[in-house]
Amino acid sequence: MSQEREFALHSNAWPFVEAREILKRIGGKTPEKGYVLFETGYGPSGLPHIGTFGEVARTTMVRHAFQTLSDVPTRLVAFSDDMDGLRKVPDNVPNKDMVSQHLGKPLTSVPDPFGTHDSFGAHNNARLQAFLDAFGFEYEFRSATECYKRGDFDATLLRVLERFDAVINVILPTLGPERRATYSPFLPLCPKTGVVLQVPVIERKLDAGTIVYADEDGKKVEVPVTGGNCKLQWKADWAMRWTALDVDYEMSGKDLIDSVRLSGKICRILGGNPPVGYTYELFLDENGEKISKSRGNGLTIEEWLEYAPPESLALFMYGKPKTAKRLYFDVIPRNVDDYLSHLAAFPGQEDAKKIDNPAWHIHSGLPPAAEDGLSFNILLNLASVCHSEDKAVLWHFISRYRPGLTPESAPFIDRLVGYAIAYYRDFVKPQKQFRAPTDAERAAMEELVSGLRAMDKAATAEDIQNKVYEIGKAHGFENLRDWFRALYEVLLGQSQGPRMGSFFALYGLDESVALIDKALASEDLSG
Repeated sequence: MSQEREFALHSNAWPFVEAREILKRIGGKTPEKGYVLFETGYGPSGLPHIGTFGEVARTTMVRHAFQTLSDVPTRLVAFSDDMDGLRKVPDNVPNKDMVSQHLGKPLTSVPDPFGTHDSFGAHNNARLQAFLDAFGFEYEFRSATECYKRGDFDATLLRVLERFDAVINVILPTLGPERRATYSPFLPLCPKTGVVLQVPVIERKLDAGTIVYADEDGKKVEVPVTGGNCKLQWKADWAMRWTALDVDYEMSGKDLIDSVRLSGKICRILGGNPPVGYTYELFLDENGEKISKSRGNGLTIEEWLEYAPPESLALFMYGKPKTAKRLYFDVIPRNVDDYLSHLAAFPGQEDAKKIDNPAWHIHSGLPPAAEDGLSFNILLNLASVCHSEDKAVLWHFISRYRPGLTPESAPFIDRLVGYAIAYYRDFVKPQKQFRAPTDAERAAMEELVSGLRAMDKAATAEDIQNKVYEIGKAHGFENLRDWFRALYEVLLGQSQGPRMGSFFALYGLDESVALIDKALASEDLSG
């Protein structure tokens, strides 16, 4: 057994905890199908979103943890429920009138309003695959429409027909009286219109593998349950898919707990073994309310990636999945800096600790070497003090602080500079509120100017930080947080800020002195 595998067997990192549950499920042996199957689901009535990224990223982390623990082959399937009937016209598509004429049809039978693919489902499926490819995920794409029509599900669909009563008896107690009277797990596709019908089944023919329902005109219509002529209601559909594909692992949000339980029961009725599941908490917006796609609150993946690298988003997804977390713009800087800290710490950690480092899970065991750089917070404040949206201006200070560091030699830092400028422009700059110092703060800052002037130009960030501490204590700031808050509010126009020693070192002692002098002399505190 490799040393890394030995460490993984005892790691408390949640992906390893999950991976060990999968090992229990398969009894440590390769399943009959020849591999362990991880699945993520996608509803293609809308475009991929931040939750899609989170589910695939987290599942990928568990998959890699399993691969560390076991030599059993694995596959990850991104499954699209593209045979669902289109219930309403999305707000963000063109040609809405055209789309409205196809309501109720499978998404793969609705013409593409964008005019780029054979169907609306195909368009969104392509967007999903491009989305996942852009992040480098390793997966196989499966379309529900293709699986139904190709016959991949036929054997299991016939089993649903055979065990029809047992299946509906799981679902009926969860329905209201009206829905209960008409419920059927089978949704036939109307031979005339192609619409997915929710109609009562009035007869089942097991030998023929068909169901019979009454058409609008009262005529009986008989259709096979196989070959894509019917699809299943989604809880039964989920269970059928788990059974037909022998899915070993699938995670889902807290809002689907009851559905997971019901689908698990149906899966067992069909002779399957429900997958190991993981329930993650839902995200909250800036007001602590649950994020809703229809409401549009919270943060989109495009918005996150405008201000920070995808690795920081992966870290956000890695941390405490079972805890509800605010997903809003103000969490971005902290996640970038936490990612940088984990990456920088990795090489110096003991081997037993490396697999507990989030960077190990984000990068599938091979984190890149950290560039000798600066925190995102420092770069944000540099942009703030420079009042510049020009990367070259920030690089002037960075290259002087770290000779030899250039955009070419440190491409990741260069990307961070661009992110910092964008974040400063949109979130920091509009909120800046400078204030005048109190008399006590002014006296301390005047001494700080003298102290910085007297320091050697080669002083380290730690030396400068010690000087800032020393002056704060000498001027009676019992809680040094008050001293630093005064520096932030007077010099930067914000209530929070960087480690001042590091910031003054990066900005330059002369420039820092000039900054303080200007703040002390200025009556115009608008910045």
